[in-house]
Amino acid sequence: MREIYVFGHKKPDTDSVTAAIALSNLKNQLGINTKPMVLGDINDETKYVLDYFKIKKPDYLEDVKLQIKDLHYYKNCYINENVSIKKAYEYLLEKNITGVPVVDSEKKLKGILTSKMLVSELITGDFTKLNTSYDNIIETLNGEEILKFDDEIKGNIIAASFRSTTFLNTYNLKPDTIMIVGDRHSLIESAVNSKIKLLIIISNLEIKEEHINIARQNKVNIIRTNFDTFQTSKLIGLSNYAKNIITNQRNISFYENDYYDDFKEKSIKYGYNNYPVINNNGICLGLIRITDINRMNKKQVILVDHNDASQSVDGLNQAEILEVVDHHNIGTITTNMPINFRNMTVGSTNTIIYSLYNENNIFIPKDIAGLMLSGILSDTLKFTSPTTTEYDKYVAKRLANIADIDIDEYALNMLKAGTNIKGKTIDDIIFGDFKTYEVNEKKIAISQLLTFNPEEILDNKEKYVERINEMKSIREYDLLILCITDIIKNGSYILYDTKSEELLKDAFNVKDLDEGHFLNGCLSRKKQLVPLIMPVIK
Repeated sequence: MREIYVFGHKKPDTDSVTAAIALSNLKNQLGINTKPMVLGDINDETKYVLDYFKIKKPDYLEDVKLQIKDLHYYKNCYINENVSIKKAYEYLLEKNITGVPVVDSEKKLKGILTSKMLVSELITGDFTKLNTSYDNIIETLNGEEILKFDDEIKGNIIAASFRSTTFLNTYNLKPDTIMIVGDRHSLIESAVNSKIKLLIIISNLEIKEEHINIARQNKVNIIRTNFDTFQTSKLIGLSNYAKNIITNQRNISFYENDYYDDFKEKSIKYGYNNYPVINNNGICLGLIRITDINRMNKKQVILVDHNDASQSVDGLNQAEILEVVDHHNIGTITTNMPINFRNMTVGSTNTIIYSLYNENNIFIPKDIAGLMLSGILSDTLKFTSPTTTEYDKYVAKRLANIADIDIDEYALNMLKAGTNIKGKTIDDIIFGDFKTYEVNEKKIAISQLLTFNPEEILDNKEKYVERINEMKSIREYDLLILCITDIIKNGSYILYDTKSEELLKDAFNVKDLDEGHFLNGCLSRKKQLVPLIMPVIK
């Protein structure tokens, strides 16, 4: 069963990470093979939560782009370099392919053999040379082993088709001679006395015992075949090693983890039909053909705590979205097929996931309950956010009972862990909890920092504004805001790019606006800031 990835948005927060883990646990208990993932580094608050409940941090998911491994390529499709040309040809016919990777004994790629190369060899090859194994010759000529002294057979082929005296006067028999002969006993005697490399007896003819004894003494290899001289001479070249005809070629292969888009682009450039697929160690995994690249198994994903493509994993348009569980406004995610889409006006994705556990009659383990409670407390700022509903509070109490957690004490410690900015750079703070939105075809970005001590930021606000302006220009945002949320005062201080001041005056309905302006009661990006900004973005 294929593994399904469950993940939240980029710049993961506690609700998205814990929701991914909790929903994955539910799916796995229902017999669906899933794995929770994260799309970036987790923040200090989330680290505190995972450490508290002794839960391993989910693995990082870089992207879900199509890769070679997602395509229906010919796995384990290759031949050993020492098989015969005849065997290679039969393999191409069997698999109905026009090319096959050639590998060594360790399955390291040596090259690729194609039907075009086979045809060229049969037409223009050197039919007088042989470099192969004794066993290949036996297999190609459907031969019988008479004497075998060498595993490797390398030499020059001659067929004894002249009169014996003419032949002996014409050819000088040497240790590298491979001779095809019938029952020409004088020639056979001369051959074994000359210690040739290989004697091939045609038409299953007899060979004298005395000649076999001389051959044994001189270590002359002998094979007998039922083919006649013409057939033997025609076929023996096919016993050559396949590796003999892949020399001096440019090896173009792809790694299994290479991206589909890159493969398409490069295959157009190279213009070949067949390409070996290898792993990082150079081990051949199989063959991919241009005609097969539209047969694919897209990566399957479940999204939690977001449904906007700009906040999701890279390559999402190449994946198959199976389900979305979210509590935000409907974003830009689209699918080709109907999916399960669970969206509720609650303060946390984990509140929805609690309902899913109940609907499926699945028991919530103590540690998972603790994670889900943490997600609710984080996203609702312990029920002070305007996004909080009575159902969030009800679910939180139920989960706290399962996890045996005191909500007030635990929430305070969790939020404190997340507000510590000691040792963090300006970029760490701006991009710690950073979300982008598409509003009226404009790109806006809102970063949020929860803190018990906003002065740590406001005392250096000029440096933050300078960096905000730089990042707006570099990333081409139409608006960039840093929202410093004071947990004690239940409000947020706003730092923004200077070119957006007039726009924000309209959004917040204030005449006098300066950097660090305090918005009393403003705790939520999605329910307070974004709705104020949307009408003025043009």
